[in-house]
Amino acid sequence: MSTQHNADAPAQAARSRTAVADRRGDWWRHAVIYQVYPRSFADSDGDGMGDLAGVRARLPYLRDLGVDAVWLSPFYASPQADAGYDVADYRVVDPMFGTLHDADALIRDAHALDLRIIVDLVPNHSSDQHEWFKRALAEGPGSAARNRYHFRPGKGAHGELPPNDWESIFGGPAWTRVTEPDGTPGEWYLHLFAPEQPDFDWEHPAVGDEFRSILRFWLDLGVDGFRIDVAHGLVKAAGLPDLGTRDQVKLLGNDVMPFFDQDGVHEIYRQWRTVLDEYAGDRIFVAEAWTPTIERTANYVRPDELHQAFNFQYLSTYWDAAELREVVDRTLDAMRPVGAPATWVLSNHDVTRHATRFANEAGLGTQIRLAGDRALGLRRARAATLLMLALPGSAYLYQGEELGLPDVVDLPDEVRQDPAYFRGAGQDGFRDGCRVPIPWTRTGPSYGFGDGGSWLPQPDGWGELSVEAQQGVAGSTLELYRAALAVRRAQPDLGAGESVEWLRAPEGVLAFRRGEFVCVANTSGEAVRTPAYGRVLVASDEVTLVNDEAKLPADATVWFTTA
Repeated sequence: MSTQHNADAPAQAARSRTAVADRRGDWWRHAVIYQVYPRSFADSDGDGMGDLAGVRARLPYLRDLGVDAVWLSPFYASPQADAGYDVADYRVVDPMFGTLHDADALIRDAHALDLRIIVDLVPNHSSDQHEWFKRALAEGPGSAARNRYHFRPGKGAHGELPPNDWESIFGGPAWTRVTEPDGTPGEWYLHLFAPEQPDFDWEHPAVGDEFRSILRFWLDLGVDGFRIDVAHGLVKAAGLPDLGTRDQVKLLGNDVMPFFDQDGVHEIYRQWRTVLDEYAGDRIFVAEAWTPTIERTANYVRPDELHQAFNFQYLSTYWDAAELREVVDRTLDAMRPVGAPATWVLSNHDVTRHATRFANEAGLGTQIRLAGDRALGLRRARAATLLMLALPGSAYLYQGEELGLPDVVDLPDEVRQDPAYFRGAGQDGFRDGCRVPIPWTRTGPSYGFGDGGSWLPQPDGWGELSVEAQQGVAGSTLELYRAALAVRRAQPDLGAGESVEWLRAPEGVLAFRRGEFVCVANTSGEAVRTPAYGRVLVASDEVTLVNDEAKLPADATVWFTTA
């Protein structure tokens, strides 16, 4: 007998979301959360840029996909120096994305579909067009307005050198010198990212007051939580000491730095948690926290702080059984003492899509600009997704991965918009490749993204990866995701718990049991035979069952049930 996936799974799990939520308890402990990058998801007005009305129109697609919540990347008023992560006004929707009315309507429609909405919050830095920063420039040295940011005099005889040796994650110095109101060269301000993104000084009480007010503004509008950008960066080491090295800092790294993962950040999040706990409905915080170890990440999700933290160590792990087992064990061991759920993620807007990462050899990191073996990458990506969705805790999906989208690695230089691309020695600057607008239809302007073009060019043949091309097609990546998410929702053992029972398996194979559920993932380059642990629920590739054995192809994952 052969099987690829259980075609009846969506119907079997055609859901009562409320009943499942009641059975499982806190929704966020087991949730599958889908990241929407608004400018690349759906364009409602044909201007080539995705918007909130476009997201709103596609909410039924996300409900039918089977996710529990939607995380929206920033849509606030912004000059867009870093795709909206440079915020000029945290209470205003940028006109390119719509209006506050559009945000309110989106939240209401999502709730009517039993979807929750998580919004991005950017507390480490503002835009240089934020009213606070413009005032700081205008009022000059020694003003109270400058104390809300890190302004410092320069070194050297005439203050011509930066205050310390810190470098921007995007490349170049982390300091920019300003021209004072009288026209003379003056102080320097800190920006760990682009010069258009000055860092707040969280030692100033006004900064904390402002962000607690911002939290309440969006909570009152009905959002279900916040993803905290650069959650590990708010507090800098006292005195802003020199790093003492010229090694370039990478955004996606885990080095010990005097401006990342300082213990003082935790008091900020304890204060935020008291705000969140004033509101009903299980609202949550999710930390983007790059830390040296998983154990340090666990500090962010202690009971009186945040609810979840992204598992970047897992994202950074290659398709290798031994490495994956190690990071799974370390993650579960680190989260268990603080009572927090593990999180699992394979792709997001800052890294090469995993269908392309796994198409290349190990050791190239999370930002790859090589197409690699497309068929191999897709096969591994499908298998990796099933493995991730079988683990206890919460899983994050990035828009378009359910279509098996690869990175677009051959964008012309003249269309690139990643600020890191233009700053030389920083991170690689090729994040645009994972941000190309996704295809909805086989043909038409921008493959159904909108009636006009798209802000980044889509490749020829993009339509063959579209929702239209895959919808209802047995074996397609879209239908694999739908089947897996339906089974996960219907199986109480999936997503729940805090441990796995590892089973004996051939080299290169991971096998674990969770109640009546068994997951087997073959990361080797060859087909293997394993015990047939029961009825097949879902498989990423064709699995052959003969008597008590299962033949699992290379780079494939299968879910069994013993029920």
